[in-house]
Amino acid sequence: MTVDFKLPHLGEGIYSADVIKVLVKEGDKIHADQVVVEIETDKATVEVPSDLTGVVKKVYVKEGMKANVGEPIISIEVTNKKIEDRSHMTVEKIVTPPIEEKKKESKAETLLPTSIYEFKIPTLGENISSAQITKVLVKRGDKVDTDQIVLEIETDKATVEIPTEVGGVVKEVKVKDGDKVAVGSVALLIEAAERRISKDEKFPVADRQLPIAEIKKEPFQKVEHTHSPTIVTLPRDIVQVVVPAAPSVRRFAREIGVDIHQVRGTGAHGRISLEDVKAYAKALNEQIRTILPGGIGAATVGAVRETLPDFSKWGEIERQPMNNIRRKTAEHLSYAWAAIPHVTQFDKADITDLEKLRKQFGEKVEEAGGKLTVTAVLLKVLASALKVFPQFNSSVDMEKNEIVYKKFVNIGIAVDTDRGLLVPVIRDVDKKNIIQLSVELVEISKKARDKKLSLDDMQGGCFTISNLGGIGGTYFTPIINSPEAAIIGVSRSAYEPIYIDEKFEPRLKMPLALSYDHRIIDGADGIRFLRWVVNALENPFLLSLEG
Repeated sequence: MTVDFKLPHLGEGIYSADVIKVLVKEGDKIHADQVVVEIETDKATVEVPSDLTGVVKKVYVKEGMKANVGEPIISIEVTNKKIEDRSHMTVEKIVTPPIEEKKKESKAETLLPTSIYEFKIPTLGENISSAQITKVLVKRGDKVDTDQIVLEIETDKATVEIPTEVGGVVKEVKVKDGDKVAVGSVALLIEAAERRISKDEKFPVADRQLPIAEIKKEPFQKVEHTHSPTIVTLPRDIVQVVVPAAPSVRRFAREIGVDIHQVRGTGAHGRISLEDVKAYAKALNEQIRTILPGGIGAATVGAVRETLPDFSKWGEIERQPMNNIRRKTAEHLSYAWAAIPHVTQFDKADITDLEKLRKQFGEKVEEAGGKLTVTAVLLKVLASALKVFPQFNSSVDMEKNEIVYKKFVNIGIAVDTDRGLLVPVIRDVDKKNIIQLSVELVEISKKARDKKLSLDDMQGGCFTISNLGGIGGTYFTPIINSPEAAIIGVSRSAYEPIYIDEKFEPRLKMPLALSYDHRIIDGADGIRFLRWVVNALENPFLLSLEG
């Protein structure tokens, strides 16, 4: 039997790769797990092993060409008796052989045999292709339950606890503390626990090996495809039976509107995983962007990519890849700038008296473990302002033509790190005093710089503060952190001569810049909000009076 070995799924958002080296030729004998090609993606150089044993009949790729995920790399005449790929067969009907039952616990139950489950590093988020193992929480021989945490990993954005999807006994641990692992790589082998099924439950035929003798012949339909020579399509009634996927994966596919029969599985014997469904859904969206005029991305973002000129014509250049945080920041802010009609208004707050109070009570806050900064005071001021002006604590839902008003107050703090901009969120700001906020601000800023933030730490914000006063500058235009409705920017304070009681006095002025979503906030409301914040900073008693 001749089978096409295809380029497997390479990771989230990777649909093609450059062939660096072809390690086999026609006539070579190969075995399972033997590396047949070396490829290079935009993220890594990868060795691709065959999952079949046999003789190479044809090599479809050559060094230097680009190969797409799912396209044939080589054709193999299989020498083992496994049916690894049914695409070159013809079928009329798959006859389900009798299931050999083990000892029954009751007339209504059958005990299914144990199986080895490959626990893989799951998809961790957009543009995250790898992570570092910070702690392995299980060892060989340990019993684990479904949803038990087995690994702690760290990405460029957060520290994440990873649970297992199945229960059983750990047979092998393939990673250790400190390892860097790719999304989709196998971390553990788990001997899944025996499972009892009722007599009315259908046995999962797709997960079983079917003997060749039980496949009757009838020609498949052949569909011509632009990217591969031939795609063979099973009759619909057969496909519905043989697609191998867990019930949870099937349910997820239904929920997001994906036909699981169109998904290519990357697991053993073509088994479809949750990551396969996500990759297929993402690929569909990419195709829609390419095919439709303007595409979904252009329709929502309104931005067109422009090809850069060859800068090397004018002198020496150096190219460096974006890290994950920089790339995600670029994508998110590009969307926010293009999709949200921004308006920015400016003002200055006289914080001369506030600065005296800050110095007066600074030691008391330090005793509690915090630092009394302008940002800490501004957190409390903004929490009150968001209650006085609820439209600033909202999000616009254009799909439903609704405005979502939030009854909670969570405020994000833009933190400058050596990896780029991060925005951790301080929750329930309105329920905490300035000392508590000062302590939490120190803690969360440290977590951001030490790469200890979790995904939850950066979600659920209502409003954002971006304080560049410690660096310098006068004014800047902050970009709204979508889906929030507004953001405030703080620049460096400076003494200015202010005319008071027929004479000039030096007063400490702090520049503020408020950007807001003009779809739900009008200009008059924008300046009222900013003036309220300025008055509260200049007259702290206003917080108790109106807050």
